[in-house]
Amino acid sequence: MEAKSVSEIPDEGGEWQYEPKWDGFRCLAFKNGSEVHLQSKSGQPLERYFPELVERLQRVKAPDFVVDGEIVVPGPGGALSFDSLLQRIHPAASRVRKLSAETPAIYIVFDIVVAPGGKNISSLPLSGRRAELEKFFEKMLKPIGGFQLSDAATDVATARKWFRGAGRSTDGIMAKRLHAAYDSGHRDAMVKIKPIRTADCVVGGFRYGSKEKVVGSLLLGLYDEAGLLNHVGFCSGLTAKMRQELTPKLQGLIEAPGFTGSAPGGPSRWTTERSTQWEPLRPELVVEVDWDHFTNGRFRHGTKFVRWRPDKAPAQCTMEQIHQALGRIK
Repeated sequence: MEAKSVSEIPDEGGEWQYEPKWDGFRCLAFKNGSEVHLQSKSGQPLERYFPELVERLQRVKAPDFVVDGEIVVPGPGGALSFDSLLQRIHPAASRVRKLSAETPAIYIVFDIVVAPGGKNISSLPLSGRRAELEKFFEKMLKPIGGFQLSDAATDVATARKWFRGAGRSTDGIMAKRLHAAYDSGHRDAMVKIKPIRTADCVVGGFRYGSKEKVVGSLLLGLYDEAGLLNHVGFCSGLTAKMRQELTPKLQGLIEAPGFTGSAPGGPSRWTTERSTQWEPLRPELVVEVDWDHFTNGRFRHGTKFVRWRPDKAPAQCTMEQIHQALGRIK
């Protein structure tokens, strides 16, 4: 079940349940007997990156259930750390095991789709599923440890309080219709509100810096309704260390055409011949950026790097998220 971005907290008495928007990886957890499967928002398996969560779920004394939640990792000082979470997406199993022991992940549950015993309750309204989830959490998950039940409230005053406090372990709030069923892919029953506008973009190319052959800026792309990847702007402001580490990785992904729709433009009075040169990349990397204005199919100014999103599939980076933020989706 997916959410659309809106600019204001919906306030219709008795219609909404509000929750913090946790700063982690969205994850569906499936248990079938002793088998456990963790699925990311993009449909990718996550078990190898979070073995401690798999082990905990195997210990749950209930067969055949499906819960929805967020995987998070606490950082120094107790706040959740997305950087620590990103370190788990590592090819070396030994590294993953080390990190899972040093900084074990927490699974924050906020919905239940299949109740223990294999009973599909996705057609129940959210209010009914929440009651089932609370009972399941208290009886089955809480005694094991490493699980957390997401806060929830139906009064908008609490939602606004959470929104004002976003930034330490959350990045906004969620609002979900109390009477809605769990409908995969549906966006009208669940919305997200963030303090800043962000977008997940495909890195379709890059430019080298003007003084040395290291990455200078990332060229960003979004897919349109026809499935074409269009250039929508650039992201600079990367640290010197990040540029050095990123350069060989991007050089290994160089492959034409990079963008299949509109591509970076040619020279103008503001650019030099060198600054228009760019390297096309295979569309594999996703980056989250924040932005202020979007006009004529592009970010008006350079965007600010927020974080890498290995949990998102490039195909999920569509122009729709910009339209939603601008209020053009009816």
